[in-house]
Amino acid sequence: MDPVAAKFIGGGISVIALFGVGIGLGKLFSSLVESIARNPSAKDDLMSTGLICFAMIESVALLAFIVAMCLLFVV
Repeated sequence: MDPVAAKFIGGGISVIALFGVGIGLGKLFSSLVESIARNPSAKDDLMSTGLICFAMIESVALLAFIVAMCLLFVV
């Protein structure tokens, strides 16, 4: 197999994780909005937990992006 083609295939495969990130963020924020709508007095606790979870999910997206860029431009 051509090494250039292998780099592009590897970069494309590493970005598949972004589908899971999109689904996870959608599920997180839909649950967050529903929880705040059910119990508005707990908004502060829910928002802090939601933002921490958002950062953790988003770190997966950044890791996938960095892996893709490393495969395309470094290797």
